[in-house]
Amino acid sequence: MSLLKEFKEFAVKGNAFDLAVGVIIGAAFGKIVDSLVRDLIMPPIGLMLGGINFNNLFFALDGKEYVTIAAAKAAGVATLNYGVFIQSMVDFTIIAFAIFMVIKLMNNLRRQDEAKAEAAPEPAPSEEVLLLREIRDSLKK
Repeated sequence: MSLLKEFKEFAVKGNAFDLAVGVIIGAAFGKIVDSLVRDLIMPPIGLMLGGINFNNLFFALDGKEYVTIAAAKAAGVATLNYGVFIQSMVDFTIIAFAIFMVIKLMNNLRRQDEAKAEAAPEPAPSEEVLLLREIRDSLKK
């Protein structure tokens, strides 16, 4: 089988489309979570911790004090941006929890569908099948 034909089968099956849709939705979901964390969750946490803005927590490696990371970068100083790291960890935790909840919901729905399928009685055979069985049994005798 040629490489082109094999790729065409892969792409047409839907795997590539499903992956593309997942990546696009994941990127959009990431923006939503980023806004949720940055705009709704972190400001109250910063307020509770004395008005701290986590994105401005950094350590300038030259030992001098700078008001913001941007000011340190403008001065050409290397910085350790531990506040941005804390922000990223909070983002990751929220995204991981949200994905866990979605997977948990999907697993519960799948289990319910499987339980319904197992609990559903087998439909009675049609009259045609019953007639064919009678004919089969008559022929055996």
